[in-house]
Amino acid sequence: MSLSEVLREECIVPGLVPGDKASALREVAAAAKRSPLLENVSESDILAALEEREALGSTGFGKGIAIPHCRIGGVEDFVVGILTVADGVAFDALDGEAVRIIVFIVGPEGQARQHLRLLSGISHTLMVEGAVDEVLAETTPIGVRDSFVRHSHLEIDAKDRRNKSLFHVFVQDEAVFRDIIEVLSVTGMASLVVLDAENTGRYLSRIPLFADFLRDEPSGFCRVVMVVVDRRLSNETLRRIESVTGNLDENTGCMVTVQDVFYAGGSLAPQ
Repeated sequence: MSLSEVLREECIVPGLVPGDKASALREVAAAAKRSPLLENVSESDILAALEEREALGSTGFGKGIAIPHCRIGGVEDFVVGILTVADGVAFDALDGEAVRIIVFIVGPEGQARQHLRLLSGISHTLMVEGAVDEVLAETTPIGVRDSFVRHSHLEIDAKDRRNKSLFHVFVQDEAVFRDIIEVLSVTGMASLVVLDAENTGRYLSRIPLFADFLRDEPSGFCRVVMVVVDRRLSNETLRRIESVTGNLDENTGCMVTVQDVFYAGGSLAPQ
């Protein structure tokens, strides 16, 4: 399955002017309902599913982009559509920016892994430099579709095993941990894991050589986040992490390492 196969032209609406996030979600539900694949699902049920997902946290992940999505029982295949908002709409995005392009997914209830791959594929496409501006410049559904697909080089099930980067993000600052997870889940949900860890100060304080320097009980919070991302998105992923942490070179509660991956195969199911 590729993005081009599930992007439905009848669900593409350029040039919308929604007044707020609630209006934008209603427009998404209306656009999704245009697909024959959802003929047995009411527009109100689609809207309710989208709103239920938004209640868990905004799908506006920054840079003027939102990917509202939901899973509905009885739906047999994925419906992906695009709405553009030239002047932007407030969407409770992570970075506070108004959202200008909305790509939505309505998917089957039992295909979580493919749903995650779609989320990742859409975010990869929109991170390509110039992609958002080019899509926004189009004024017809076919123009928006062609522009989006042109930037989407990623097959959802592609077996590209080498052009990957492995990120390790060491987090001691509990205040930014959730935001870092949200940033990384957009680009690599199918490989994202979090490990509980211990700060070394807990052990060094018991060694006589260091006892004079580490008398106070060290902070107990420490996590290691690991994720595999497309190598082309490594710089963008770093920028997104720094949008949460600030300049990493000046940060003492978070550290990031990045390695090239020789081989990557398989994916992790959400738990």
